[in-house]
Order: sequence, then structure tokens, then C-alpha cells
Amino acid sequence: MTPAARIQAAIEVLTDLIERKRPAPDALKDWGLSHRFAGSKDRASIASLVYDALRRRSSAAWLMGAETPRAVMAGALRLQRGTDPAGVARLFSGERHAPEALSDEEKARLAGSLEDAPEHVRADAPEWIWPSMQAAFGQNAVAEVVAFATRAPIDIRVNELKTTRKKLMAELAHLNPEETPYSLDGLRFQPGEDGRGPSLQTEKAFLDGLFEVQDEGSQLAARLSLASPSDFAVDLCAGAGGKTLSLAALMENRGQIIATENDSRRLTPLYERVTRSGARNVQVRSPKLRNDDAVADIDGLADLVFVDAPCTGSGTWRRNPDAKWRLRPGALAERIKDQTIVLDRAARLVKKGGRIAYITCSLLPEENDEAVEAFLARHAGFEVIEPGAVADKAGLGGLASFTSHKGHGLQLTALRCGTDGFYVSLLRRSN
Repeated sequence: MTPAARIQAAIEVLTDLIERKRPAPDALKDWGLSHRFAGSKDRASIASLVYDALRRRSSAAWLMGAETPRAVMAGALRLQRGTDPAGVARLFSGERHAPEALSDEEKARLAGSLEDAPEHVRADAPEWIWPSMQAAFGQNAVAEVVAFATRAPIDIRVNELKTTRKKLMAELAHLNPEETPYSLDGLRFQPGEDGRGPSLQTEKAFLDGLFEVQDEGSQLAARLSLASPSDFAVDLCAGAGGKTLSLAALMENRGQIIATENDSRRLTPLYERVTRSGARNVQVRSPKLRNDDAVADIDGLADLVFVDAPCTGSGTWRRNPDAKWRLRPGALAERIKDQTIVLDRAARLVKKGGRIAYITCSLLPEENDEAVEAFLARHAGFEVIEPGAVADKAGLGGLASFTSHKGHGLQLTALRCGTDGFYVSLLRRSN
């Protein structure tokens, strides 16, 4: 397929996902099934175009003065990929399988700028969520949020139960890994022009359990829990187990980790991942029925309760740009209810002197500092451990300056540290 034909295909995918309000992966899969002539490079290029357009959907539409998929694609080529107006016009030629030729008005708009656009447009965030972003980041809100419109690198966590970062870096040298800036056991791979990184999960090192694909922010969140080899830990929202395995390595295969989840289906991948990793200190407890309490027998016994809480996922917008446009205020309200439930459950599990590590992949104060404040109001026997002290004790002193706006946790962002958006607050039970 020619570059112009790929752009037309991307416009068709955008039309499908916008009109039917469906996730981008579903729309891309359906397009591929109905256009089997497209090769793997074509499909990868089309997917990259779609995701780049979604990353800049609001600002591209504002620039072009229209919200149509065609306008969004043209604007995104200008804003996200830096294609000059003449270059966009050459791609929108109307010839063969190319998009229809640009009108004079469209050409004029492509030469414009976002200087007069509202802040939420320049940041490419839903308008209803913008007050929350301003509360979180103040005058830096636009810069912080627009950083989540960039492409994310591909990070892996070295499994130090089986190897070291130095050894794995040498083994994967053919893929040009870089050391992650903050994580002590992370490696990073930059995406190519098509937005894709290397096929890491086909590498022998992955099949042998030497690493897991995991964003550096997720790695840091696990380390900031201050998990130690002597801990009896509960991963209360374990899901597929990425952070469970991080904890297992941090605990040097000692102590014990109970990994559980209220939906047993989400735990299914964890069994195989535990085996591949060589972790021997993980016990997976799957509820027999949805919302069964699989850890009812260990209330008041845990040194560490790790709560990777359900949230809106605003911190993952680099990887899931379509999610921000499907997010609605009602979803935020539901996630806040979920966070209340899981934090209250964690409070019953932790022993005196123990701690709760509250984690979200969110940028929103309602899910972060305000959730912690609400928890403290409900549970007088808990206190926040000073975030800077947590960073220092975790050997991550460079993160100490990333304290959240109300000071209850650390807020990692794409702009500040090049990671997905993670919030980490450590709460100690004092009585």
C-alpha cells in the first residue's frame, strides 16, 4: 500500500471506532480481516496512524475546524508527525486510493497554530476532566497532560531471580536496549517509525523467564511499596500479576505473597507467569465465586497490602489514547466507589505497624490524594508515610521531588520521569 492509501485506510478505521464508539484494537482487527491484502507492515503503519490521530484528536479537530475522521487525520499529520501543509496536501491528493484532495480552506487551516486554542484542547484532554488536571498540576497542566499524547517506549523488568540487568542487556544487545532512568532493574526499547517496538515476547530470554514487559512506572510503584524479604504481603488487586512478580523479586523469593482478585478470570495468566519467573513465594488465591473473599482468614496479619486500585486509567493514555475519549464522568464516580471498597478491605488485612501501598495509574486527584484523604477520615489508625522518605528508603531519591499536589503520595508522569502516570501513597497502620 502507498503512504496515501494507508492514510485513507486509517480514516476508515477512525470512522468505524468513532461512529460505533468501540475500542481501537477492535476496529483495527475488523479492518484487517476485511482487507486481507494488507500486509503486516501495512497494518502496523495504519495502526500507528490511527493511534497518533487519537492522541491528538481534540487539537487536530480544533486546528481543522471539524471533528470528522478526515479532519482529525489531516490535523494529526501536521501536529503529531510534523508533516508540513504541502506534505499533507501531497498525501491528500485524491489520486488512486488516496484521501480526497484538500480544499483551499483545509490547506489554510493546516498552516494555522494552536496558540488561541483552549487549554484542554492544547493538552488533548476531555473538557470535563480539565479542572481535575488543573488541580493536579496547576500552571504546568498543559505541559504535563500533552506529554501523554506522545508515543510510549517499551520497558521491561529484568527478573533478578534469574539474571541481572547487565547480563540481560548483553543478551538483548541486538535489540539496542537502554537502561531505564530510574528503575534499578529496567531496560527500555524505543519504538520505530511505525510505532512498534521489538517482538520481545518471542525472545528466548522472555520464554526462559528472564524478563517481563512492564512500564518503568509500574516497576517503580512496586519498589516504592518497600517490600522486604521478611514481609507477609497481600496483592489485593493482582490481576494478571505484573506487580506480584515484581514484589516476588524484590522480596528475593522469601517471605510470602498472597495474590488475589475479586474476578478469578483476571488471575488466569498469573499461574503460568509465576512458573516461568521462578517465583516460589507466591500463592495465588482465586475466589470460587465473583466477589468471594479469598483472604478472609488473614485479617490483621499482613505486613504489606499492595492495592493496585481500579481507576480510570488516565495515566495510560500514551498507550491507550482511545480510552480518554471514551471516558465519562460516570466512570470516575464508579472507580471512586471501587477504590473505597478495596481500601477499606486492605485496612482490615494489615497488622499494626504494617502498611498499605495504594497505587493507581491515574493523574486525577479524585482517585489519588483525595482518595487517601477520604480513607484517613474513615480510618483514624492510619497515617501517610512522607513520600520523600519513601523514595529515599526505596533507593529512588530522584523521585522525591515528584510529590503530589496535596503531599500524600508520589505522582509519576510522562513529563516528569518518562513513565506512564502512576500515583503511589504509602499508609502505615499506627494502632
